[in-house]
Amino acid sequence: MDTDQLIRSLAADNAHRPPRVGAVLTMALLVAAPLSILIFATFLGVRHDVMSAMRNPFFDMKFAVTLSLAIPAIIVSLHLSRPEALLRGWGWLLLLPVGLLAVAIGSEAMMAPAAPMTMRLMGKNSRVCLFAIPAMSLPLLAGALFGLRHGAPSNPALAGALAGLVSAGLAATLYASHCTDDSPLFVATWYTLATALVTAIGALAGAKVLRY
Repeated sequence: MDTDQLIRSLAADNAHRPPRVGAVLTMALLVAAPLSILIFATFLGVRHDVMSAMRNPFFDMKFAVTLSLAIPAIIVSLHLSRPEALLRGWGWLLLLPVGLLAVAIGSEAMMAPAAPMTMRLMGKNSRVCLFAIPAMSLPLLAGALFGLRHGAPSNPALAGALAGLVSAGLAATLYASHCTDDSPLFVATWYTLATALVTAIGALAGAKVLRY
């Protein structure tokens, strides 16, 4: 092979670089999202009083909490998709929903309660929440794991757990439009338990499928 042909071969190889992890992750989540939306539309649907609920700041708070989990989890998962990356210096992003919930719980405590604390904590939809969020998360989790497979995380289980946080945060955002329990105590308890379950599934799956 002469020099010119070698240069052309190298240039051709360089022109077919694998897609970036971020692009693949975005596309995979977009492909998976309709399945989660279909589950939502089939079994749940938007709450009937959504227009009046939008005037309740605690209803809006639910979306702020779920998105403040999903978006930072995407950012951190992309960071950890590199083999040399560490969680140090990035983990604080995952505390954003915790801070928002703490503020919301404090705000609710200073208001005249519309219902006893036990009722606000347990709500009416705790069982539905524990089932619905993981069910809607599964297609998104599969998409997130597929996207992160195009990286090279040094800790596959941790990367899988982040994929679980991404999918749970997005699924919880969907579920929040159905859930009639708007108390921050309910969100802090049942949304968190559902998210923890999805995160555990993601960690177990990631330990296998993200190993390189």
